[in-house]
Amino acid sequence: MIFLNLILLITMISCQDTNENDTTSDEILYTMPEESEHHEGTWLQWPHHYQYGLAYRNEIDPTWVAMTQALVTSEKVHIIAYNETEKNRIIALLTAASVSLNNVDFKIYQTDDVWVRDNGPIYVRDKNGNLVIEDWGFNGWGEKADFEKCDLIPAKIGTDQNRTVINLNNEMVNEGGAVEIDGNGTLLATKSAILNTNRNPGLTQADAEAIFKTYLGVTNVIWLDGVAGLEITDMHIDGFARFGNATTIVTMSNASLLEWDVTQADINKLYAAKNKNGTAYTFVNLPLTQNNVTTATGINLGYKGSYVNYYIANNKVLVPNYNDANDAVANQLIQNLYPTRTVVGIDVRNLYANGGMIHCVTQQQPVN
Repeated sequence: MIFLNLILLITMISCQDTNENDTTSDEILYTMPEESEHHEGTWLQWPHHYQYGLAYRNEIDPTWVAMTQALVTSEKVHIIAYNETEKNRIIALLTAASVSLNNVDFKIYQTDDVWVRDNGPIYVRDKNGNLVIEDWGFNGWGEKADFEKCDLIPAKIGTDQNRTVINLNNEMVNEGGAVEIDGNGTLLATKSAILNTNRNPGLTQADAEAIFKTYLGVTNVIWLDGVAGLEITDMHIDGFARFGNATTIVTMSNASLLEWDVTQADINKLYAAKNKNGTAYTFVNLPLTQNNVTTATGINLGYKGSYVNYYIANNKVLVPNYNDANDAVANQLIQNLYPTRTVVGIDVRNLYANGGMIHCVTQQQPVN
């Protein structure tokens, strides 16, 4: 009898463990707030020289100073510095630019690079409305770059904030720039950046949708195929299509999307996208830059820049700018979309040479 009871107890414990980690259930456990919801603050991982050298750091420092200057009048700015020496250097840079430090705080964490959108914490709310951190897997976009330090950032922030951390490292590799949500149950993504053997070997579309439903609270997934191997992210969605709000997709014209190497089949799917209720979205099409982007150091990159990769703060919208004639056009279109916020153009030319823009290097923390 004791032996039978022991077997029953072991079976019950095993079932409990399975249920707690069952991502194929239909239950929504967490919901991700849409980016325009009120923020407590914005996270930035400041450039340093320990990975890619002094020239890399010095060339993109000004973009971080400009972002911080724009954000401090909107919300708190949480800056991740590599060490105390870097923290003091950053303070000197901000002080020299007359940036108030009243709304700035620092965390000392070692990082591989600056892409906090992809490796940083994803803040979601549980069923009781409590704000928790989800720590998704990050492997350097399919082990194309060093990632071990950055992969630890969400857990470190959770510990420092004494906040619950949901460990999803064994569930899915998922970068923040790979998914867009409308705040009303719909997610937009490319298969090339998620259903890719360099991230999630063996993961099916159904598996991914079940995970997104459980942990992001979405019931409608709009999949584009994307293009694997085109660039380091395998075509993140946030470079060319974003939810401007619950009813609007911000993207580009058909011709510009083709120039961005989006396939015509994906363009057709994007323009046909509908929300969870079957209602079509309104579209705002931003231009590409008129000319190929030339960095502030005079290097012609040979390709145009996207304005879609902007960041929505509480009372600002930070828009990538390229010293191009279309900066003003894109800024105004985005200003029209967010009339209660002020658009601030941020020079991203040197950052863009390294593969990203504003949305890639910012991460929101919603209010508690």
